[in-house]
Amino acid sequence: MSAANVVELTGVTKVYAGDVAALRGVDLRIGAGELLAIVGPSGSGKSTMLHMIGTLDRPTTGTVAIAGHDVGGLTDRRLSALRARHLGFVFQQFHLSAGVSALDNVADGLLYGGPRLRERRERAAAALERVGLGHRLGHRPHQLSGGEQQRVAVARAVVGDPPLLLADEPTGNLDSGAGAEVLAVLAGLHASGTTVAIITHDMEIAEWAPRRVRLKDGLIVSDDRDAVAVVGERR
Repeated sequence: MSAANVVELTGVTKVYAGDVAALRGVDLRIGAGELLAIVGPSGSGKSTMLHMIGTLDRPTTGTVAIAGHDVGGLTDRRLSALRARHLGFVFQQFHLSAGVSALDNVADGLLYGGPRLRERRERAAAALERVGLGHRLGHRPHQLSGGEQQRVAVARAVVGDPPLLLADEPTGNLDSGAGAEVLAVLAGLHASGTTVAIITHDMEIAEWAPRRVRLKDGLIVSDDRDAVAVVGERR
């Protein structure tokens, strides 16, 4: 695997019970520091692609390598450790704990690593500052707007400083204004060096991203990027 690539999928297939092929021989490289959208309609295979890149499932055939590690050769325990060190996840549903402050919702993202509570909260406060919510540390989810809740979820995903952030329909439950705020946060994280992959069916988001990988019927049908992204992606 190239040292410049965070993700490498080679000949990846995924077949579910009943011989349903969700992915049919996919090759994909994601370089360090990229911002891309993986886009396609329902049934295109994009959710399965998320599961492959996120190491949430294993391929039927082919290889998946994350940060230089071949997923197929890892035990479940080592796979969990890889996920904790290298991956952050943001989903359409916010998955915040009701009645728990924004600070502690984010701090819980560090439970796997085992730092003490004081350190977890310090790092959580810094992550919330990064997403523009330093003034909302003590607020509970019900006291936050939908856009703010999603930004808390983003802060939780990046509090461990993972090199790769996977965002699955991150604006799907938001109005256009709140969605634009979340995309601005993701763009800011990308500008600071985080690799960001957005999985979406929304063509407006796809066109916003400097690289667009389009899926249909389990195959990549196009992979294009803006000229400025090609020139500047290693900045």
